[in-house]
Amino acid sequence: MTRYIFITGGVVSSLGKGLASAALGALLQARGYSVRLRKLDPYLNVDPGTMSPTQHGEVYVTDDGAETDLDLGHYERFTGVSSRQSDNVTTGRIYQQILAKERRGDYLGGTVQVIPHVTDAIKDFVLNKIEGTDFVLCEIGGTVGDIESLPFLEAIRQLGNDLQRGQTAYVHATLVPFISAAGELKTKPTQHSVKELRSIGIQPDILLCRSDREIPLHEQRKIALFCNVRESSVIQALDCRSIYEVPLSYHEEGFDREVLSIFGIDDPPSADLSRWQDIHSRIENLEGTVKIAVVGKYTDLQDAYKSLGEALVHGGLANRVRVELQWIESEMFEQPDAVQRLEGVDGILVPGGFGERGSEGKIAAATFARTKNVPYFGICFGMQMAVIEAARNLAGLNGASSTEFGTCLDPVVGLLTEWTEGNLLQTRGLDDDKGGTMRLGQYDCHLSAGSKVNKVYANGADEDASQGMMISERHRHRYEVNINYREKLEAVGLRFSGLSPDGNLPEIVELEGHPWFIGVQFHPELKSKPFEPHPLFASFIAAAIDQMRLV
Repeated sequence: MTRYIFITGGVVSSLGKGLASAALGALLQARGYSVRLRKLDPYLNVDPGTMSPTQHGEVYVTDDGAETDLDLGHYERFTGVSSRQSDNVTTGRIYQQILAKERRGDYLGGTVQVIPHVTDAIKDFVLNKIEGTDFVLCEIGGTVGDIESLPFLEAIRQLGNDLQRGQTAYVHATLVPFISAAGELKTKPTQHSVKELRSIGIQPDILLCRSDREIPLHEQRKIALFCNVRESSVIQALDCRSIYEVPLSYHEEGFDREVLSIFGIDDPPSADLSRWQDIHSRIENLEGTVKIAVVGKYTDLQDAYKSLGEALVHGGLANRVRVELQWIESEMFEQPDAVQRLEGVDGILVPGGFGERGSEGKIAAATFARTKNVPYFGICFGMQMAVIEAARNLAGLNGASSTEFGTCLDPVVGLLTEWTEGNLLQTRGLDDDKGGTMRLGQYDCHLSAGSKVNKVYANGADEDASQGMMISERHRHRYEVNINYREKLEAVGLRFSGLSPDGNLPEIVELEGHPWFIGVQFHPELKSKPFEPHPLFASFIAAAIDQMRLV
């Protein structure tokens, strides 16, 4: 029997519901249970794909090509379970499905209402494609009291009655703030949040109380008394120095034990936390620091590059070094001599992005890395800018640019008009819808034998094998490097070391004779985990360590 855990939040946003869900999933895994994590987003957008990164954070892409909320990245990084299209839904998508049914006549002319039609659609989403999973953890976005969250809260309330007794549990995350003027922790916000939740028919089973300091036992008892939960069900969720310490912290507080108790599992298998203890040990025993400059256009909100930042941390853990990130707005490098700010960094990473704004600054960063022999990692747009830089400054193609920015003499980067997806040929045009029309999801890439990138993925194995490796990575892009410029660019040392299986789409470039200069069209950060760092990030940080030692 699959059991369902619903995670809600109150008082304020950004309490870390996604992180709590991911940590709980990891703890249940450590006890031998299978898990799947899902996210219900209350906003009306159909998917996050067309939302501004400065509002919503990064768009996380799954293997099957879904553009999802960044919390799914937490889920994957903590559990290793690959998320799917069926693990994230928005109010917009729910309404889209309902209205399509209505137009088809599926409701036989009946009145379409929030109850039962919207709530039934939400319940169908929660229950769909669980495939015998032991626990499904379902996070509801937003906070209790938000108007847009009400249909989701009503749906999970109904599920508490629809499913068998002992098949559901409700976890409510709240804030216990410290008022410095009074010198006290205050429980009233938590009480009011629970009161709001109970007013719509949901009695939480467990309260996850976020705080920046220990919550005294008498305050925990007070919360339990006024919120109608057991004292053992008041779990303090204290700030940690690293998000990867959270599973150990929550286990120590008894979070997973209490959840299992709610389901009547009073004698669960013991938890094997060796994976998280090893990560904690690495974090506590890092040797040295490398400085990595991230040259992007959304650097004022680091959540826009959430997976990227974490993948760099993973690369540091693989090499037992601390990674110090310098977030630099690319537009500043369009000013004379501003690129000198990159002096003293041990590596330069140019991440994905869209649009002409800041592109020349990213090209300037690529020039600096190439000429100064600083390790360079270009991801998606960052690869494209590196190719344009090489075309202009090595191949003499002064008119080289991307058609994304308008017409140009040498379109070394152009609109991806067709590609193979399985047995189907996908085609796109300039006038197509923006949302969900990119090359999305996991695709194969053939690595050239003897290339640096082949050696990176082979983890030091013989890179001179007669056949290069086949890898699979996640994509999210509309523009692609023009394969017709391959000969001119390879003649000046920019090797096309990774291609699509049909040989038509450049996926990886590397600069010959450079210590570490690699650009990839895909997003390797999406598959990196603390217990399994992505080989490209581990290798990049290793190259940055070598650079640090040279300086």
